[in-house]
Amino acid sequence: MARHERLSTLLDMLGQREKIDVEDVAAELNVSAATIRRDLDHLAEQQLLTRTRGGAVANDLAYDLPLRYKTARHVPEKQRISAAAAALAERGMAVGLNGGTTTAGVARALAMRADLAGRGDAPGLTVVTNALNIAHELAVRPHVKIVVTGGVARPQSFELSGPLATRVLSELTMDLLFLGVDALDAEAGAFAHHEGEASINRLMVERAEKIVAVADSSKLGRRAFARICATHDVHTLVTDADADTAAVRAFEAAGVEVLTV
Repeated sequence: MARHERLSTLLDMLGQREKIDVEDVAAELNVSAATIRRDLDHLAEQQLLTRTRGGAVANDLAYDLPLRYKTARHVPEKQRISAAAAALAERGMAVGLNGGTTTAGVARALAMRADLAGRGDAPGLTVVTNALNIAHELAVRPHVKIVVTGGVARPQSFELSGPLATRVLSELTMDLLFLGVDALDAEAGAFAHHEGEASINRLMVERAEKIVAVADSSKLGRRAFARICATHDVHTLVTDADADTAAVRAFEAAGVEVLTV
């Protein structure tokens, strides 16, 4: 197991158990106790947990992990979701992407679609994003026109927010928005952990004709701090095949088309 995967696993364990023991975790992950101690010390330096004698406990910041620690979570599911979602885009569209590991995967899948290549000087796809990592990844693609919202960057997610982002988005319209979420509930809607990101994501929803939520099954049936939009604002949900059947039916009953991959 690579170190970044181990760090993500430790944070997952801590989120589920609230406290972990060095010796127990070392045995579960089949690594030395010294390695786990170094990993926990590193995470404590990032203020993602609190070290205790012999282990660690969760703290108030652990609910909203930096993007670099989220990339190793549910990787196969997110790859399938990203590919299926990217297939919904058509040449010539203006497509929106907010921040997140799944939407970053959608961006990579869009970049790989040879059929989206432009004709002449016209771009094959226009991408509007408030995520610095997505803009960086797509900027070198000659068939993609990139529009970045501007705003103040949040280190946790690389997303831009604030009045500058609002001003740019208010002047644009999009055919399709791929919406990454921290939680998605059939009754309450889509959520983000951070209120500033939720506000910008909400405006992106308002400026797009069709909304495709991309979320692995671990995010379904959950709520987070700040609501992005109501369930009826979402047209399609792309999730993985492990999604709970009752949760899928609840979204379908709410009028959302659900694609499981």
